[in-house]
Amino acid sequence: MEFAELIKTPRVDNVVLHRPFYPAVEGTLCLTGHHLILSSRRQDDAEELWLLHSNIDSIEKRFVGSLGTIIIKCKDLRIIQLDIPGMEECLNIASSIEALSTLDSVTLMYPFFYRPMFEVVEDGWRSFLPEQEFELLSSVTDEWRLSCINKEFSVCPSYPPVVIVPKSIDDEALRKVAMFRHGSRFPVLSYYHKKNGMVMMRSSQPLTGTNGRRCKEDEKLINATLRAGKRGYIIDTRSLNVAQQARAKGGGFEQEAHYPQWRRIHKSIERFNILQESLIKLVEACNDQSHNMDRWLSKLEASNWLTHIKEILTAACLAAQCIDREGASVLVHGTEGTDSTLQVTSLAQIILDPRCRTIRGFESLVVREWLQAGHPFQQRCAQSAYSNSKQKWEAPVFLLFLDCVWQILRQFPCSFEFSEHFLIMLFEHTYASQFGTFLGNNENERSKLKLQQKTMSLWSWVNRPQELSKYKNPLFEANSLVIWPSVAPQSLQLWEGVFLRWNRSSKFLDEAYEEMVTLIEYNKQLKAKVNALRRKLAELETDDRMQENL
Repeated sequence: MEFAELIKTPRVDNVVLHRPFYPAVEGTLCLTGHHLILSSRRQDDAEELWLLHSNIDSIEKRFVGSLGTIIIKCKDLRIIQLDIPGMEECLNIASSIEALSTLDSVTLMYPFFYRPMFEVVEDGWRSFLPEQEFELLSSVTDEWRLSCINKEFSVCPSYPPVVIVPKSIDDEALRKVAMFRHGSRFPVLSYYHKKNGMVMMRSSQPLTGTNGRRCKEDEKLINATLRAGKRGYIIDTRSLNVAQQARAKGGGFEQEAHYPQWRRIHKSIERFNILQESLIKLVEACNDQSHNMDRWLSKLEASNWLTHIKEILTAACLAAQCIDREGASVLVHGTEGTDSTLQVTSLAQIILDPRCRTIRGFESLVVREWLQAGHPFQQRCAQSAYSNSKQKWEAPVFLLFLDCVWQILRQFPCSFEFSEHFLIMLFEHTYASQFGTFLGNNENERSKLKLQQKTMSLWSWVNRPQELSKYKNPLFEANSLVIWPSVAPQSLQLWEGVFLRWNRSSKFLDEAYEEMVTLIEYNKQLKAKVNALRRKLAELETDDRMQENL
């Protein structure tokens, strides 16, 4: 298919762009296969807007006489307005945008056409391989092995080709366990706690069904993570009621009779359309122009967004507590093990592991616990908060995770190497990007799409020194301790950097941030001067003593 077939009017002059907090801009509107471009020709104030079609969530058309207006609502939550002279031009532009922003084929998306204008120093596709992670693990324990059982994605379609499993469990046993777990997602290592050797594993639900089916190999695999005389905890991200209902559909949970050394705890975390509805209500509340306090507070409460944040953080803190304070190993799962499970395992690691609070460590966590672990980004991020089409699999699961990270970052502002700008950048790229990193729903799909050969990795761009400096936290001081965030309702706040950034000017906040960076830099220079003077003083005192001795 040629993009030209979908573009009825490629160019319109005298289009006026309206955005909050910016003066209106008049210019030429152009449509390409992947971008909407508005360029002002004014000499004194040349300006360009480049908007990916894949970032467009919905559009609305309005007409007053022959003047048409298109309101574009984006997946990154901004809203822009285009005033287009001529009804026919306006209708043509609108239908073209609708067609180009809803392309079905992944291979027609911009990452397959994007050619980087920067020098590629690091191949981001090879930056965080399971083999590298296993090398780090091998330096502290020899109880685990790399299994290539899923080499051709033949055992589990949503797992990567290589997984880390207990050394005492062979591949034949893994095959039997896979048949006993939903979607063949057998338990694999998620995190090893160096301090006490406890581990966190993740999987999907066991297929116990109504007959209480069991699998000896599954029991052996899970027990292989326990120390002699120790108990473990299974954190089920469903309510007991939902887990019991799952048995009628062939699913279920681990029976205590067959897993006597494990204590099961249910920590209910919502999923799918409930989360999507929550995002829609939250964004609607943030866009409310009524300035009525009661209305704002009731809408914010009705969205339940902060309640979901609290549920997820509570489950993650529980998992971290079991590992660090109870000295127990943990298995986390819900139904599929691709959504709430990953929220809990990744947040628990941010609490426990200082490496995950560095930029590269966090990138590695996203690759390991989200991309390789099979979170279906393509399905979950197909639509954002403004879409009019019926939801299928959309849910802001990853955005909720990023919001939880921001809540911890806000409580521990000096413990993270990255700033909130880094988290916002990741949010934007999951919904619309020139990079192939978040395309596809799992490693199997990415392999078939040949993303490594045909697209550029986000990490290749982000990890260049000049880009990385934008996302560094000026307050960062490495903290090797476990950090325990408060999950009290009073401690949780609306993430203004995402939900209010298009609704109010950030001018004064930006100025304050710049001032803070300047002060920190000045403080560093003063410290360096003090240290230099101290050294000089020590040298002079040494010289004096030597003179006296003579």
